[in-house]
Amino acid sequence: MFDTLSGRLQGALGDLRKRGRLDEEAISRAMREVRLALLEADVNFEVVKDFVAKVRERALGQDVRKSVTPGQQVVKIVHDELTELMGSGDSRLAFASRPPTVVLLAGLQGSGKTTAAAKLGLLLRKEGRKPGLVAADLKRPAAIDQLEQLGRELQVPVFSEERADPVAAATQGVERAREEGLDTVIVDTAGRLHVDEELMDELVAVRDATRPTNVLLVLDSMTGQDAVRVAEAFAERVAFDGVVLTKLDGDARGGAALSVKAVTGRPIKLASVGERLDQLEYFHPDRMASRILGMGDVLTLVEKAEAAVDKDEAEEMERRLMKGEFSFDDFLRSYKMLRRMGPLQGVLKLIPGLGSQLEGLDEVDERQLARVEGIVLSMTPQERRFPHVIDGSRRQRIAKGSGTTVQQVNQLLEARKQMAKMVKQMGKGKMPALPGQPVQNGPTRSATKKRKSKRKKKTRR
Repeated sequence: MFDTLSGRLQGALGDLRKRGRLDEEAISRAMREVRLALLEADVNFEVVKDFVAKVRERALGQDVRKSVTPGQQVVKIVHDELTELMGSGDSRLAFASRPPTVVLLAGLQGSGKTTAAAKLGLLLRKEGRKPGLVAADLKRPAAIDQLEQLGRELQVPVFSEERADPVAAATQGVERAREEGLDTVIVDTAGRLHVDEELMDELVAVRDATRPTNVLLVLDSMTGQDAVRVAEAFAERVAFDGVVLTKLDGDARGGAALSVKAVTGRPIKLASVGERLDQLEYFHPDRMASRILGMGDVLTLVEKAEAAVDKDEAEEMERRLMKGEFSFDDFLRSYKMLRRMGPLQGVLKLIPGLGSQLEGLDEVDERQLARVEGIVLSMTPQERRFPHVIDGSRRQRIAKGSGTTVQQVNQLLEARKQMAKMVKQMGKGKMPALPGQPVQNGPTRSATKKRKSKRKKKTRR
C-alpha cells in the first residue's frame, strides 16, 4: 500500500532527520524531492503545489529552526499536512435517529460497488448492527446473483426485485428491510459514467426516493487522478457524503487517496485493503500518514489484535506461558490468532520502524509459516502436548507427513524448546539473556554483594 510513495518520501526526509541544524537550502532540496514524489504518485498538481508551499512555510519558521531536533520537526509537519490533506475529520458513518439508516453506494462500473456493499454489511454486523443489502443494479446481468451469493456467505439478508425500474427496486427493498426490523440498509446501484446524463438522472431519482442517510461514492484507487476527476463530476450531480476507496492494497502510488478530499471537499470514509470480505476498514487520515512515513500504525494493530483474539483464550494462554508451558497446541492457537489479523506482511508493516524493511516478506515468511503449520499438524495430539516424546522414528514420520525434511522438524523442535525456556524465565520474573550474557533477575544484586564480601575476607587472610 503506497509503497512507491512511502519509499520516496522517506528518502526525501531521511537526510533532514539526521541533521542537527537546518538551513534554507537543505529544506528547499527536501521539498523538491517531496514535490517529485507526490507528482510521481499521480497526485493532483494543484494539490501538490499547495501542499509543498504549506510545508515549506512551516519548516522555515522560527519554531523549527530553534528546535533541538529540527529534522524531526519537519517530518512532523509533513505528517500533519498529510493528515490534513486526506481529511482530518471523523470517518465514521452517520446513523439515523430513527432506523433504518440507508447507505446508498454509487460509482463507475467495475469500481467494486457490489463487493464493497457486502464488505460494509459484514463490517456493520461485527459492530452489532443488523444490516441488509438491496440489489438495485439492474443493468449488469449477474449483479443480483453476485450480491445474493455474497449475502448467503456472510449471512446478511439480500432484498431483490425482478423489476426494470431501479427506483422501484430500491424503494421496495428499503421498505422490506424496515418491515423485517433491520437497522441499516445498503443499496447497491448500477455502475454509470458521469457523462451519461440519463443514468445520472436515474441515480438522482434513486437517491430522492430512498432518502439515504449516507451517499458513498465508490472509487478504484488504482486509477489515480482519473478517480479524482470522476469524484469531481459526481459531486456536481449527486451530493455524496464520502468516498469508499477500493483496491487500496494494490495502490503503490496513492494519488487518489491524497487528492480526492482536497479536490471534492468530501472525506474518505472507508477503504478496502484486501480481497477478503473482512478487509474493509474505516479510513483514518492520521494513521495513513504515519504508515506512509514509515511510522507504523499501532492503533490499527491493537484494533486488529482485539478483533482477532478471543479474550478467554488469550488469558488461558497467558496463564500457561507464565507457568513455563508452551506446547505445539499453544503454537497453533497463536498462529491462528495471527492469521485472523490478516496477511503477515500487512500486520508487520503496522509496527513502527518495520515498514521499509519488509521487501519480499510476503513471498518468504508466509510460506515458512505454512510449512511450520504443516509440521505441527502432522504430529499426533500426544506429540503436540508432550514434544519430548518425539524420537527419531517419529521425526521421520512427521517430516514425511508434512512434506519437509527431518532437519526442518529438528529445527522447529529446538525453536520450541528455546521459546519454552524463555517464557519460563519470564514467568519467574527473569529477563531472558542475550547471547553471551548471563541471565539477570531481582536477587542477583544481593548475591553479588555476598560474593564480594567473601572475596574481601579471603584477601585479608
